[in-house]
Amino acid sequence: MSGHSKWHSIKHKKGAADKARGKLFAKLIKQIEVAARGGGADLEGNPTLRAAVQKARDSSVPADTIDRAIKRGTGELEGVRYEPASYEGYASGGVAVYIECLTDNRNRTGQEVKNVFTRNGGSLAEPGAVAWQFERKGVIYVERRAATEDDLMLAALDAGAEDIVDEGDTWRITTSPTDLQSVRSALESAGIPFTSAELTMLPNQTVPLTDEATARGVLRLIDALEEHDDVQAVYANFDIPDDVLQAVVA
Repeated sequence: MSGHSKWHSIKHKKGAADKARGKLFAKLIKQIEVAARGGGADLEGNPTLRAAVQKARDSSVPADTIDRAIKRGTGELEGVRYEPASYEGYASGGVAVYIECLTDNRNRTGQEVKNVFTRNGGSLAEPGAVAWQFERKGVIYVERRAATEDDLMLAALDAGAEDIVDEGDTWRITTSPTDLQSVRSALESAGIPFTSAELTMLPNQTVPLTDEATARGVLRLIDALEEHDDVQAVYANFDIPDDVLQAVVA
């Protein structure tokens, strides 16, 4: 299993805790507000908003909460004005870290993200230092028992999927950002359930973390970043061998 996929599994488990704390809902609502402000309230005419709303629905955000977020974004309701910001840095072992935020105060968020890096053995880098090591992609995960490879190929490849990878318990389908929705719709039409479908950043290459202390430090930094209210997503280009991963997360 690739480093990204292992990290996806860890984030998926952490997501349940985020829901309990209300953090996930708050972050999804911010995404909707910013998307609506940037491109209007029409889901068909604003693909960024459509993706944000779909992600919120997948996470069981109530429909009226989504509607209010859209209205705050378009100015129909009063609300805080958020804007996107990204930060780049390095974790232990030379692992590249790319962070996407939504904030109402860039200076505050930037300083706080820097402090998180410093407290957890990492360092903030200049813009562009690590972004080139990642590529925006759509990724869909399907449980292996939910479909055969032939079923997936028939549904997903015809809809624009770029790759289908067997990762043991799951299939990972990769798409271009623009084809994510069409592949998702094709799977739904074929009756193939999936566990997640979202835009993400995939690393072009990964850094192997074979030392438990280093791996633990990297995960601790990323955990701390994800706890920040302004942080929407954290991407890192590491690969942890299964035996090390089991020891670290046990």
